Amino acid sequence: MAGRVTTNGTAVVVLDPRTPRTFGPPDEKPVMDQAGLTFGPELLLVRTGYPVEFRNSDDTLHNVRVSHEETHASAFNVAIPTGESYTYTFERDGFYRVGCDIHPAMAASVFAASSPFATVAGADGSFSFSGVPAGTWSVTVFADGKRLQRDIEVAGGVTNVTVE
Repeated sequence: MAGRVTTNGTAVVVLDPRTPRTFGPPDEKPVMDQAGLTFGPELLLVRTGYPVEFRNSDDTLHNVRVSHEETHASAFNVAIPTGESYTYTFERDGFYRVGCDIHPAMAASVFAASSPFATVAGADGSFSFSGVPAGTWSVTVFADGKRLQRDIEVAGGVTNVTVE
């Protein structure tokens, strides 16, 4: 399945089934690292209900403070010494703000989705998913502070969609 979104910045695209489906666990545990007084990556996509690792590869103590962007509820706030890590499982879909109280200029985001079909659109707005089973799906685009959604039918072969 391939598509394109029209946006002025970063766009997260999520494909959710309209009928209940079960999906296997992710192939790898996502990792957000702290190195050079920055979080990397700047935006990390994770699956809701599965563990995520937060590492400190820097030569100084950091903490990781994470809160849900919509509700402002704290997810966690932990100190991570050099060479150590902390594992957390996000239980709610959505965007999370990530910061370090020791170094206020450090910031990043996490986007948690229940669906395994989540991606960041390219600079030209293009995105694609492989292995999407046939059926009715909802495409949701988070961009420019807005949430755009539309239903699509995925059939055999290639399905194209444009979201504006």
